[in-house]
Amino acid sequence: MTEQDLTDGPGHSKDLDLWLDEVGGWFRDWGDTDWEERIVRAAAHNLNEFGYDPFGMRPGFIRKLIPLIRFLYRVYFRVQAHGTHFIPPKGRVMFVGNHGGQIPIDGMLVAAAVALEADPPRILRSMVERWVPTLPFVSLFMSRCGQVLGDPANSRHLLEQEEAILVYPEGVKGISKTWHDRYRLQEFGNGFMRLALETKTPIVPVATVGLEDAVPALHNSRFLAKLFGAPSFPITPTFPWLLPFGLLPYPVKIHVDFGEPLVFRGHPDEEDEVIDGKVDEVKAVIQGMLDERLARRGKLFGRW
Repeated sequence: MTEQDLTDGPGHSKDLDLWLDEVGGWFRDWGDTDWEERIVRAAAHNLNEFGYDPFGMRPGFIRKLIPLIRFLYRVYFRVQAHGTHFIPPKGRVMFVGNHGGQIPIDGMLVAAAVALEADPPRILRSMVERWVPTLPFVSLFMSRCGQVLGDPANSRHLLEQEEAILVYPEGVKGISKTWHDRYRLQEFGNGFMRLALETKTPIVPVATVGLEDAVPALHNSRFLAKLFGAPSFPITPTFPWLLPFGLLPYPVKIHVDFGEPLVFRGHPDEEDEVIDGKVDEVKAVIQGMLDERLARRGKLFGRW
């Protein structure tokens, strides 16, 4: 396999690198560059001769991305991570969280928390929706920074390699929530639980609070979503009135809570009723974490 085989067309990977070189330079002074070395070392395994892993992640690409991520994490969203001592320092682990915010940046912030706050830092592989690879530029960007199509085979392979993965069992319904349903978990799929049982993987519950205030949806237009071939089409105070700029999130303070790892036992092929009972346990823990953080944060001023 050649380096060209790992691009989405002639010059696409090079153009993306040049863009990141420029953007990364704008934010280079926002923090300790030693973090870059720690995180790149954590990512630098199972690479081919061109510096890519089997899913297209490239530590060199992550190095260029870190200044921007660190700015968003530390300065723009002022993320506070809680319970980072629950993050296993090594071995296979599945992080399961709540989805929200209309645009899928919650995975980026959770992954940043695991990389920047955990000791030692870990690379978290987010499982993305199936429609993401259909997006030009976005799919290449996500694969380069370690995100993977949320297919059971991909997840199983990563866990067997003792990696850390992040899943959102709410799926698209999670990021399509309107203001009225914010921070109320939608129905969970049970595939993650069957996979955890099959691979004997501990589950770390994650609760993210803030993003559903940062991109508040007043309405989700199914008609427009179908028209544009998107999983949802949120109507917010600024979108679509300000075009794509209307989806820029407000600078709301974000809290990311990690819970104590949960270990489940049983057979992955048990009846849905049995598996769903275990799924409900995970869902109840995450909802409890959300409710507790919301109570501590306050109704208004804790958001800013």
